[in-house]
Amino acid sequence: MDLRKLKTLIDLVAESAISELEISEGDDRVRIVKGGVPSAGTASAPAPSVAAPAVTEAAAAAPAPAMPEPGHIVTSPMVGTFYRASQPGGEPFVTVGATVRLGDTVCVIEAMKLLNEVEADRAGTIKAVLVENGQPVEFGQPLFVIE
Repeated sequence: MDLRKLKTLIDLVAESAISELEISEGDDRVRIVKGGVPSAGTASAPAPSVAAPAVTEAAAAAPAPAMPEPGHIVTSPMVGTFYRASQPGGEPFVTVGATVRLGDTVCVIEAMKLLNEVEADRAGTIKAVLVENGQPVEFGQPLFVIE
C-alpha cells in the first residue's frame, strides 16, 4: 500500500466521526484508530516486508492538524503537488502579508505533469500559507487564508 493512500486514509479518519478504520489489501492490513495509540495487539503487518503500516499507526496517533486561522480560505481545486512559485528557486507568487486582487495567481498545483494556476477568489491580504512547498494536496484542502 503506498504512502499517499495511507495519508488519505488517515485524513479520512481524522475528519470523520468514525473512530477506527481497518483496511485489507492483499497481504497488507492497516488499522487506524483515532484518539489514541493502538495497543500492541492491534498493530498488524503480516508480511514482514511491509513497513508502511507501522508508519500509519504512528501518524494516526499524531495530533490532528491545527484548524486554519479565521478568514476566507482558498482551497485546492484538485489533487496534485502544491508549489508556491512557477519554477524551483523562483519567487513565491504570494507571501504572508501580501495584498492580492480577485484573480491573482497565488500558487500552482502540478497534476499529471501539468501546472495549474490557482487564483485568489477574493481580494485581501494573505494571512497564512497553510501548505509547505512541494507537499501533496487533496481536493478541497485549505491552502491560504485571506483576510
